[in-house]
Amino acid sequence: MGAGKTSAARTLDAAALDTDAEIERRAGCSIPELFAQRGEGEFRALEEQVALELLAAAPPGTPVALGGGTLGSERVRRALDDHVVAYLEIDEDTAWARATADGITRPLAADRERFATLLRERQPVYEAAADAFLSGDAIPAAAPALRALTKGTKLIWGPHPVFLGDDAWPAIRDGDYLVTDEHVARLHGERFGTLRRHVIAPGEQAKTLETAEATWTAMARAHVTRAGRVVALGGGVVGDLAGFCAATYQRGIPVVQVPTTLVAQVDSAYGGKTGVDLPQAKNYVGAYHQPQAVHVVPAVLETLPPEERAAGYAEVLKTALIAGGSLWDRVAGGAPVDRDVILACARTKLAVVAADERDGGVRQTLNLGHTVGHAIETVTGYGRYRHGEAVGLGLLAALRLSGLPALRDEVRELLAANGLPTELDRAVDPQAVASATRADKKRLGDHTPFVLCHGPGDVRPGARIGDAELLAAVTELADGYAVGRQRVAGRHAAGPEAL
Repeated sequence: MGAGKTSAARTLDAAALDTDAEIERRAGCSIPELFAQRGEGEFRALEEQVALELLAAAPPGTPVALGGGTLGSERVRRALDDHVVAYLEIDEDTAWARATADGITRPLAADRERFATLLRERQPVYEAAADAFLSGDAIPAAAPALRALTKGTKLIWGPHPVFLGDDAWPAIRDGDYLVTDEHVARLHGERFGTLRRHVIAPGEQAKTLETAEATWTAMARAHVTRAGRVVALGGGVVGDLAGFCAATYQRGIPVVQVPTTLVAQVDSAYGGKTGVDLPQAKNYVGAYHQPQAVHVVPAVLETLPPEERAAGYAEVLKTALIAGGSLWDRVAGGAPVDRDVILACARTKLAVVAADERDGGVRQTLNLGHTVGHAIETVTGYGRYRHGEAVGLGLLAALRLSGLPALRDEVRELLAANGLPTELDRAVDPQAVASATRADKKRLGDHTPFVLCHGPGDVRPGARIGDAELLAAVTELADGYAVGRQRVAGRHAAGPEAL
């Protein structure tokens, strides 16, 4: 209720069909009157009949607006297997305000608590049926993508569209320019035919200003213009660097992200953060540049080496901690990282980015584990640890600083079970790592704010951490879990509020 399904359907097509309108026509009265006179059971029976008939009769491409409770019918859910389903997402407060704004008492919007319960109960059903996830306000801009969407590909419409499916490769246009790395070029480059391209060395050590300059120069020599787009085919390094080059070349041209690693598919390809590293710190030079689109093809992950897939798991775990709820339950329960988990991670990040594109508030929660993780990468010269491996260690430090030993134990076990390190190499100086956090790009004045976790689904930015507490948390990683745990036992038992 209140999501704007009728308006959205009519925006897509003036000839759109609407189940509520047809129910009222057949019943000869309004839906509130139908509820009052005949009860909800008779209403649901008529609703199911009308929905099945309209879905069967609708000409191809004609939208059908369904009632909020229509998917309670198993027969309707089965019928939707033959249709592209757009789920108009809406928060409880907005839905309630809209459902009660006109003074008409809807049968299921007479009580706020019951209304909230209905939304919570129905949401998993909506999500399971959905092929597209968007708000009603996005319909005008999203209309072409919705009309072209086919079963098997998911669409998320946030600050930018995300297409997810094994056939979700981008269509190549005249003027496009491919940026990729040597490994990915060998595996997937031929899919892009003779598209002009620049191929960089693989790995974080290639994410430098020197590589960016070489890329800009190659683009200029290829006569790339503002009519073209950069297509970033690769993992987080390629996505960050190619996005940065697109953001700055001729003062900005579009970029299309095609992530080929798990890290990129669940995290780095979304949100428009681009940049390169300096020897002094990670991601120190960059720009916000939202992609024109992100095309996620989960099948390409089959070509990833096991250690690269493991590194991506750390970002899955981080995102699940931020999201809480069903995503955390699934990841904590040891579920495989499949297309549904990738989809849930993408939706989580896009929702955060949509609320705070420029990192002024809630988006900072996405840095959970990254402050220490980035410091580890910097101190080791971007060569000892993969990004995800460092983030996994950073998560353990963040959970120790959060005063959540039981959750830290659980996360440590999940990291170990997925092939990720849970101890810092003894050759790495904990003091150097702690000191490197002071150069983090998120530093504000005299302190670097930390993101702490108060429990799955309750992650908050902006915490001040003392030098001794930080050094103890990093030293614990270096000393080994059992020794470090004895050393700092009880230090943070009061929880993050005490720090």
